Amino acid sequence: MANRSSKSHRSSSRSSSGKRSRRSHSSASHKSSSSRRKYGPKAKSKMKKVMHEYKHGKLKSGGRRKVKSRKQAIAIGMSEARRSGAKVPARKKAA
Repeated sequence: MANRSSKSHRSSSRSSSGKRSRRSHSSASHKSSSSRRKYGPKAKSKMKKVMHEYKHGKLKSGGRRKVKSRKQAIAIGMSEARRSGAKVPARKKAA
């Protein structure tokens, strides 16, 4: 019982601090915007397949050359996921 009272005492002292309350307010709004998932389960499975091929040296770019760059492998996986209709964020536009 003594532990509980000390915990409640700590939490009440935190809430009285102005800095703490501002931080928790900003993080609360951040959490609500990032709670939805950016990538769907279909995209995850597609990326898993592509990265497996890349790691085993089987992934090819355009059906000809082997992919040697991890970044390129990720780009291919994202592209394939988009084509299959998976939930994936849109490509970034070149500036």
